[in-house]
Parts: sequence; C-alpha cells; structure tokens
Amino acid sequence: MQASAEILGPSGPLHGFLSGFSPRAAQQEMAQRVEETIKHNGTLIAESGPGTGKTLAYLVPALLSGKKVLISTGTKHLQDQLYYRDIPLIREALATPSVVALLKGRANYLCRERHERTRLLEKNLTSTHSEQLTRINAWASATSTGEIAEATNIPEDASIWPMVTSTNDSCLGAKCEWFDQCYVNRARKAALMADVLVINHHLFFADLALREDGFGKLLPGVECVIFDEAHQLPAVASNFLGNSISGNQLLELCRDVRAEEEREKSQIQLLESRLHNLERHTLEIRRVLDGSGKRVEWYELCQRSGVQSMLTKILAAMEDLNAVLREAAVAGEGLTRCWSRGVELHDRLSELTEDPHGGNSIRWAETTARTFRIQETPVDIGQTLRSCLHDPARSWIFTSATLSIAGDFSHYQRQIGVDDVDALLWDSPFDYEKQALLFVPEGLPDPRHPAFTRSMMDCAEPVLEASEGRAFVLFTSYRAMHEAAEILSRRDDFEILVQGTMPKSKLLDRFRKKDRALLLGTSSFWEGVDVRGDALACVIIDKLPFESPDDPVLRARLRAIEEAGGNPFLDYQLPNAVLTLRQGIGRLIRDVTDSGILMLCDPRLFSKSYGRLFLRSLPPIPITRDLQSVEEFLQDAA
Repeated sequence: MQASAEILGPSGPLHGFLSGFSPRAAQQEMAQRVEETIKHNGTLIAESGPGTGKTLAYLVPALLSGKKVLISTGTKHLQDQLYYRDIPLIREALATPSVVALLKGRANYLCRERHERTRLLEKNLTSTHSEQLTRINAWASATSTGEIAEATNIPEDASIWPMVTSTNDSCLGAKCEWFDQCYVNRARKAALMADVLVINHHLFFADLALREDGFGKLLPGVECVIFDEAHQLPAVASNFLGNSISGNQLLELCRDVRAEEEREKSQIQLLESRLHNLERHTLEIRRVLDGSGKRVEWYELCQRSGVQSMLTKILAAMEDLNAVLREAAVAGEGLTRCWSRGVELHDRLSELTEDPHGGNSIRWAETTARTFRIQETPVDIGQTLRSCLHDPARSWIFTSATLSIAGDFSHYQRQIGVDDVDALLWDSPFDYEKQALLFVPEGLPDPRHPAFTRSMMDCAEPVLEASEGRAFVLFTSYRAMHEAAEILSRRDDFEILVQGTMPKSKLLDRFRKKDRALLLGTSSFWEGVDVRGDALACVIIDKLPFESPDDPVLRARLRAIEEAGGNPFLDYQLPNAVLTLRQGIGRLIRDVTDSGILMLCDPRLFSKSYGRLFLRSLPPIPITRDLQSVEEFLQDAA
C-alpha cells in the first residue's frame, strides 16, 4: 500500500485532483507520523500551524488504515465540512471503499414522537411557533435524515426546536411508538457500522458522561480516535464531566407533563396546581439570584438572603409533583417517563445543593435573564481525563494550530492528563514577515483603567481608516465590546456588526459582503472563524486574554495549584492566555495571498516580564509602534 506521505506528494493521486492542492513538506511529515501512530496504537500530539494542511494529514492515513476510526471536531461546522466535503473528495481520489458516518447529539435530530405531539397541541402555540411548525411539517415530510440543520428556513436557535427534538431526559427509548423510525437510532446504527465516524467534542464528552445507548457500545470497537481542534478539549470536558441541573430542565419538565396529560388524560386534579407551584418557585429563585451571567461559587451564593429557603421550597414542590406523577403514570408511557424524570431531577438537585464534599470538584451557579444552572466541575480536569483518554487498546491523535507555549507542550499535556508521548510541531508555511505587521501602540493606560476602552478605540480609529474598515475588533469582555460599539455608533462611514445582534454565520456573511465593515466580537470570534482575501485586512485585540479572576472554577484551580506548591499564574493563567491569544491572531492570515495588520493594544506586552513569553509564542511578525508604518504597510498591500 502506498504510504500517506507519498499520496500527499507531487506524484500522488491528490495532486491535480483536488483544486488548489500543492505538496507541502510539513503536511507529508505529519501524515507519516499519524500513519505510524495509528499502526502502532500510539499517542501523538501534533501542532500544525495555519496553512500546513493538517486535515489531509490525518484524513489520508485514517482512511487508508483499515481500522475503525472516530474523528471528533471542535464545532459542528467543521464536522459538516469533513463529512460533506473533505472526506468524499479524498475517498474518490484514493478509490477507498471506507464507509463513513456522521453522528450528532440528540438535539440535532427531529424527534418524531415530540413532533407529532406538538402538532396535536398546535392550538396552544404562539403565532410565531405555529408558523415555524408549518415549515417544520413541510420539511419533515421530505427529510431522510431528520437533521434539523437541513431546515434552513428556521433559525438554529429558534425556540420551537426544543419542542420537536428530544433530550436524554425526555426520550422514551424502546417504548416509543416511533422507535423503529427514530432518526437518532438510525444515525447511531449507521455509526456502529461505519469505518470512519465523524462526531464533535460536545457529543464525545456528553455521551461519555451519560453513557447513552449506542455510543457506549460504539467506543469499545473504535481502534483510533482523532481530535481535531484539540485545544478545546479541556474546556469542553469541564462542562460535561460533572453533575449539573438548570431551571430550564425544571420548566421543560412542567411543559412536557402538561402535553402528556392532554394526550393521556390521567384526570388527576392536583396535577395542574403542583406544576404551577414548581414553576412559580423556579421563576422566583431566578429573580432572587444575580442575573448578570457571572459564575458564583456555591458557598458564596448560599450566604445570600433567601436562597436556602427558596431551594427548600423548590425541592418540596418537586416532591409534591412527583407524588402526583406517580399516580398519573398509570395513564400512559409519556407520564411514566415524566415521573421518572421528576425523580431524577429531584435527586440531582438535592445532591448538588448539599454541603460540597470537596475533593477534585468545585460547585458553582450561574444565573442569566432566562434561567439558572447549578454545576459541579472537576478542579483538575487532567486527572479526570487521564482515565478517559489513555487506553493502549487504541491510538490517540490530538491536533490543533495552538497546543504549545513557545514550542513547549507540557501545559497542554497536563490539561489532558497525557504524559510521556510524542509531541511534535509543524510551523505555518505563511511568510508572516512579509504578509503581516504587528502594531503595539504607545501611551495606552493600564488595561484595568476605566478609560482604557475609550483610549484603545482612539488609537484604533486611524488604523481602521487606513484599512478602510475590513477589521475584526476582538474583546476580552462583553462590557468592553458594547462600550466600543457605542463609541463607534456615532460614525456612519463604517458598517458596524456586533456579536449577538444576529447569528454568527449571518454576521460573517454580511462582513464578507459589505465594504468598510467592522465586526466586534468576544470569545466566540477568537477561533474557528475563517475570512480569506481582501474582506479582512486588520485584527485588533484589546487586551491579553487572561481569564476572569472572579470565575469560581478558575479560583479553585489556582488554589489547588498553590496548595500543591506550584505557581498559579505561571503554571495556569499565563499559558492559557498565550494559547487564547494565538487563536485570536490566527484569524488574520488564512492563505498565502492574505496580508494585514495585527494590532495588540495591551501595554503589558512590553511593560511586564511575562510579555516576552507572549511575543515568543507569536508567528515571526515584524513589530512596530509607529502608526505611519501601519499606514504605509496597508497602502503597499492595497
């Protein structure tokens, strides 16, 4: 069999077959190491800079290996790109018979049972939901996969979707009358039969935590796991490998009980009053808690007036509802499932609101304008991941453009609990010395100063003039982003696009099409955003992206490092900030023909000793502190 490196070479089958393909030494080297890792059931950490072609470097050896391979991506967008575009092209070029499947979480598939139930109760819907349901009905009659992304005339975040999709809590399983026609079951059966399965990190860890049927049977048969965008693993795992409950889960239970009661008619008179009681207390505690969206450590929250008594009322209301649901359950399978959900949610809330037991976990709460969430998160996620991601029966490959700190992988290895493995780096082939210029303005105040954002925008506006818009302005907080949007609102010569005003995909599409556009964003725009060509000429970053010291999970992790004799800042905060900054900077140059200005507005790059680590971790971009040099660079590029 031809080696992967040869296939990716000048005489290989991909040359001339794939549009825009050209042999790259780094890509061939990485493919060779991936091939060896798969063959010998090893573990490889592979940092592959922008433009090296890491996707082909792992797909070619994976498809040729003859082994059952699971590929997990950081986003559903990349998941779809692999399944619908990249893998079919490679399979055709290599003439490989590999069977490939795509699997997403439950919420991405239409639930026939819940769809039918919602149709029967349409009279209770709002006019907006009724209109959206009509579109869903038309799509449902034609779809073969049930994947809701196909229904392009309904927003992904539309509130109708939870009514026609299922969760692990609400699924009736084998007792559902639609079980044999279930889209989720079909997708999982295809996944079990596939040679190559494409999923995402959220599904990997959610199903690992829930031990859902289908996935639990699948992983033992997998011989190779490849994580693309692997830098996201610690954060995603932290969200799933712990216990949690939300106000939305309680309110959705009440909504589902009403729907099942209308269909199965238990005629229990107390049912409605018990539902109303639980809803009332759930909404009351949301008002009592701070709705700022900030995480609060659990013991701090419990000191607030009224919180403990409100939790006691919610638990009592759940007990009362469950007692009635136990009687109602004889009326049908739907109410039986609601009863079991109610018992499980009560037990989970009771456990989460007990005195914290310490150990390797931190308990915290978060409240927004719409809901609250209580969660227990592992403090040392690496310790938790060690048992999940260390199995010699299969090969493990972790790849991303940002895994190392100035070439050192030790921080990432600690985060995922994987020691003593091959960790290799392939630099980007882009000519950053010619394609980009780093501008660090002088005279800006300390980032903690109240006037920092206004001063930073004063420095940025001449750069935005010189670039004629065409800029991402990235912030470390929503507060700063909205302040900057207010400052720019007085101008009518730029199209100001602000994160949150429309879906991310629409913002990016509008940015690409509009002249003199500015896109203002926070964390979700620091990575996974790809704008090539003349549409983007400038990336402006307000501050070095240190995590908020108010975050209880961060505080707990820093305490644990200090108690173990480490340095919390140097061992955790600084490396994480470096990796995040590298992601943000990666938005600027996406192709060999791209060029542009990177503007970093944080004076600590030069005033603090740790600034040198940030600078050493950046691509080899020339640095200037002179605005005229920026203007000349942009003129030359134009």
